[in-house]
Amino acid sequence: MAQDTKNAVLGVEGNFIKKEMKAAVTHASQDLRIENVPVPEIKDNEVLIQVKACGICGTDPHIYNGHFPAPMPLIQGHEFSGEVVKVGSAVTSVTVGERVTADINISCGNCYFCRTGQKLFCENITQLGVHIDGAFAEYLKAPENNVYKLPAGMSWEEGAYIEPLACVIRGQERANVNMGDTVAIIGAGPMGLAHAIMAKLNGASRVIISEMNKARIQKAKELGIDVVIDASEKDPIQEVLSLTEGRGADVVFEVVGAMPTYKQAFQMVRRGGTLVAYGAAPADQTLEIKPFEIYSKELTIVGSYAGTYSTWVKAIQLISSKRFNPNDIISKTISLDDLEDGIKEADKNKDTIKILVNIEG
Repeated sequence: MAQDTKNAVLGVEGNFIKKEMKAAVTHASQDLRIENVPVPEIKDNEVLIQVKACGICGTDPHIYNGHFPAPMPLIQGHEFSGEVVKVGSAVTSVTVGERVTADINISCGNCYFCRTGQKLFCENITQLGVHIDGAFAEYLKAPENNVYKLPAGMSWEEGAYIEPLACVIRGQERANVNMGDTVAIIGAGPMGLAHAIMAKLNGASRVIISEMNKARIQKAKELGIDVVIDASEKDPIQEVLSLTEGRGADVVFEVVGAMPTYKQAFQMVRRGGTLVAYGAAPADQTLEIKPFEIYSKELTIVGSYAGTYSTWVKAIQLISSKRFNPNDIISKTISLDDLEDGIKEADKNKDTIKILVNIEG
């Protein structure tokens, strides 16, 4: 057994002997504590994973600040990779020592939506790091059916980016981005940049990204995005119209989650085009729209909020093939002890694009 398991596993039977673990526990709004808590006990169909790396998602600051409904106390974190250290008696597809990640969406399998292949709408869904304890800890547990093996040679850092990339792939599929399309993306944060990269991989003839933060603008340029609009200096709507002979973009992704940028998206999309609501706007905010414009322009409006089923497999394959490199988006790596500062930075410092947490560091 590798040294980095910290003697967590005993012998070939995988008898887990560690009783407590280090974890970042959010007790209430802006009350996060690093403390020792019991190691999760697994059921027959579950797997215990020693977490190696976990990304800070945009949802994490919302939970930390009390802006997203989540039960407390809670161990957050859902973009992770790690090593299997114990398996339940009924588990057959993974074994101790294998390197894995897991789909955070745990569905019941019995409701209408599960039985019609729409597990994201499961009436009893729970999400790791959102509704139940997640990966900002030394260990977490997950159902066997949610666990995915990492290919040989994939780093822990790359493995921790599978979840966000699976979400992006889902959005691209919902948008039905086609070869030759002009794709406009509002927001050059980690998800916006990933959408820009994926749109190019999907064959878009031109990808336009709009952003106000100078550091993110520079990163978009470094990644070779076709057109980068500095929205602090130019009107992004007029720029997109100018670049498309007045038509607008074939597909527009709103990846900010703010009412002003959602209004921009409606004005950027061409007649017959597709608008993707990808940015998570506050649940209590509303947007005034003109139904006649949807009718007369024959707009397709779709939402997309999480990865599911095949998008996890596709994300693993894309990262493994080096067609998508998470290191292009990850800004820095911090330790678990510095998580609270990292969440605050992810929330307030837009110069930082993506923060990864080294759980062992």
